[in-house]
Amino acid sequence: MIRLDNARIVTGTAVTRGSIGIEGDRIAGIWTEAQAPAAERVIDLRGLTVLAGGIDAHVHFREPGMTHKGDFGTESLTALLGGVTAVIDMPNTLPPTISAQALARKREMAAGRSYVHYGFHIGATNDNLEEILPCVRSGEAAGIKVFMGSSTGGMLVDRTETLRRIFAVTDAEILVHSEDESIIRANLLAARERYGNAIPFEAHPQIRSRQACIRSTQRALEMALAFGTRLHILHVPTAEEMEMIQAAKTRNPAILAETSANYLWLSDRDYSRLGGRIKCNPAVKTPADRAALRRALADGGIDTIGSDHAPHLAREKAQPYLGCPSGIPSIGQSLSVLLTVAREEGIPLPRIARVFSEAAAEAFGIEDRGRIAAGCKADLVVVDPDVPAPTGITGKCGWTPYEDAPLLGAVKMVFLNGKAVVQDGKILSDRPAGEPLTFRR
Repeated sequence: MIRLDNARIVTGTAVTRGSIGIEGDRIAGIWTEAQAPAAERVIDLRGLTVLAGGIDAHVHFREPGMTHKGDFGTESLTALLGGVTAVIDMPNTLPPTISAQALARKREMAAGRSYVHYGFHIGATNDNLEEILPCVRSGEAAGIKVFMGSSTGGMLVDRTETLRRIFAVTDAEILVHSEDESIIRANLLAARERYGNAIPFEAHPQIRSRQACIRSTQRALEMALAFGTRLHILHVPTAEEMEMIQAAKTRNPAILAETSANYLWLSDRDYSRLGGRIKCNPAVKTPADRAALRRALADGGIDTIGSDHAPHLAREKAQPYLGCPSGIPSIGQSLSVLLTVAREEGIPLPRIARVFSEAAAEAFGIEDRGRIAAGCKADLVVVDPDVPAPTGITGKCGWTPYEDAPLLGAVKMVFLNGKAVVQDGKILSDRPAGEPLTFRR
């Protein structure tokens, strides 16, 4: 047995001091120092913080079709270095993951190449519900991704009857990118009329406006309340949406809210400094929205954190507004942003443990992962929350908008299936050890 001593153990319910035992690939037990049994190897953590490895249920690893930006190998390594030990990849690839065949192909691509555990969402179109439902019900896919606004891959679902049929599915997680396409199109037309082709990046939150988010989320919540949908509203950017979601949860507790580190850290004031580097969909909004999201993180309104890691090359992001793709590479900074925000806002660390791993494991039925408890798989991250986080965790694209951010939380060690795979920012093995995730229904 390996024993981690002098650990500050953070779970979704408590912060305790003690020892964690690892036997094979599982947690053998958690003890006070006086109760800890003998072990073949003892690692003194000297008071460092231990959390369950992150479960990021919202990543875009760009494979297949866009591997010049990232792939399973490069982006999963980036995740691991940032303390994330499991990911669920989104379906908007080239071709999109909108069939059983495409899903099987993606699983084959990741096998033996991912440094973290991996799974996949499957994408809805106006016509494919009958084919993709069995993939989710069997546990092959984690959830059904629905784009209620345009995005990469052309998976816009804009037929009312199709949306109603999807929301009527109550035995699968329905994940929604919530923006109203008609509002976005009208706003873009108005921006073109005003600026021509020289649209400034500061106009992005007006084009992909709060009204577009609010209207789409209102529609999604109405259907989720009508049908009892297990609805997961992704990357929530506005205060109004948080209020609406909180109210809807009182009638349907299966409604969940996700946001990302991007919306907790950035605001529309950063466009003048970072330009296309922070162009993402939905757009980051005002400092008041950021403050509301931080409050929701503190009080439990935010259920999960998904990085929405979406790498593009620096030269692509340097294009003018109309040619600049949306998406931010950020998975390496997700934990450090959470820890820094927690420090700034006085948010208890159990809230961070909850949104970083535990809630996602529960939502998607990921067995034996995402918790620090006897019998669970030993996927753990050891972090020093008082030390500046490294800025060089970038993935294949080679950059992030967080390069100059004053973030705290240096990852000191990562354990995957009970084995130390990262120490002080260095990978300990060149052999990827990630396993396919199992989703229980």
